Amino acid sequence: QVQLVESGGGLVQVGGSLRLSCAASGRSFSSYAMGWFRQAPGNEREFVSGISWSGGHTAYADSVKGRFTLSRDNAKNTVYLQMNSLKPEDTALYYCAATPVSWYEVPVGSYVYDYWGQGTQVTVSS
Repeated sequence: QVQLVESGGGLVQVGGSLRLSCAASGRSFSSYAMGWFRQAPGNEREFVSGISWSGGHTAYADSVKGRFTLSRDNAKNTVYLQMNSLKPEDTALYYCAATPVSWYEVPVGSYVYDYWGQGTQVTVSS
């Protein structure tokens, strides 16, 4: 079992930045690929970014490429999503997720992820 707790969400103006954190506890964090998903009201949950458990491979949705950066610190059992140049369309509930896969894999489908946090709200005001 892996427990995930997100933090760092909040209200920010257009063009601002936030850093989301996802702290994991339980079984070996370093063996899990980690992903961030988001869901806005009325929309389906969508992939934002993911990172392999080695940290050497990352993936981003086209909508956030060049603005968001995902990293992980296996010694602290934490992943970080740095979000810059935020837009109103980034407003959503952001979820952290984990799944045990091969060291290089970065799954983008939500169905692959076994463990989920409760989410942290990000609101970008114009």
